[in-house]
Amino acid sequence: MLNGRTRTTAALASLALAASIGLSLSAPTSPAHAEPDIDTVRDRVERLYHEAEQASERYNDARLELAELNEEVDSLEADQARQGDALEGVRSDVRDSIIQRYQSGGLGPAGELLASDSEGFLDQLSTLSTIDGLQDSLLSDYDNELEAYDIRKDQTEQRRNDVADLQAKLAEEKETADSKLEEAEELLSRLEEEEREAILSRDGGMRAPDAASIPASGRAAVAVRYALAQVGDSYVYGAAGPNAFDCSGLTMMAWGQAGVGLPHSSSAQYGSGARVSQSELQPGDLVFYYSPISHVGIYIGNGMIVHAANPGSGVRVAAVNSMPYTGAVRPG
Repeated sequence: MLNGRTRTTAALASLALAASIGLSLSAPTSPAHAEPDIDTVRDRVERLYHEAEQASERYNDARLELAELNEEVDSLEADQARQGDALEGVRSDVRDSIIQRYQSGGLGPAGELLASDSEGFLDQLSTLSTIDGLQDSLLSDYDNELEAYDIRKDQTEQRRNDVADLQAKLAEEKETADSKLEEAEELLSRLEEEEREAILSRDGGMRAPDAASIPASGRAAVAVRYALAQVGDSYVYGAAGPNAFDCSGLTMMAWGQAGVGLPHSSSAQYGSGARVSQSELQPGDLVFYYSPISHVGIYIGNGMIVHAANPGSGVRVAAVNSMPYTGAVRPG
């Protein structure tokens, strides 16, 4: 009986082992977390670079807006100070008038009439005017100056709040750009060198022509020569030289050498000159991409642009239609 049980147990164990082997042979052998194929990584990296550039260009836009806001705040504060001086001048005139009229009239020391706050001072004037017919012009002048001062004060405070909000937006856009770039670089780090090169060269990079061969003259020639001289430099978000650029930083600096001031923003540069059609492009024209606009390059002729492409490619020459074309302008 014991031997029968032993044989039965052994047979069951053999069946279990066979089933286990069969299952292991039929199970998929791919790893639980298979690496994505090269095309998937390429598309993902390109999308991350573009999203990072979009955030970076929004950051550039916000910086321009912040500079304008700060100038406005400075102007408002100066206006507020001038209005405060005018208010104090009227207050002083009123004090002098009250002191002269009532110093010997039994109303007490003149200091009792000098309320420390503007509204209290105005209430005192109203009471005195009712009692003794104080000149209406003095009361009216003070009331007008007080209202103007309060308006300037409110405007200044609102603009200060706008500045604080915009500074928070700047930090958010910077964080977005940095995180997208970090994610792209992490994806690239998983690849072999040859695979990374295949991805980074996909944007249509072309051999840079000799600047002397480009049919440009005047300021456009200066801008083209400068931009071509930067081919091979690094792409860094927010940079404008001398050894690294983002897309609008390169175009800004190139045309700056020709004496034409451009804002450090691709979308703002779109409004910096006369619009030209693609068929009318001339060397030096600014060419814009994507909707909303988030990239810009300089046309150099023969269907080519020079541009700060992305952190993987740096400044390079590419085909004018290597990205979704939006439009072009001619600066100056």
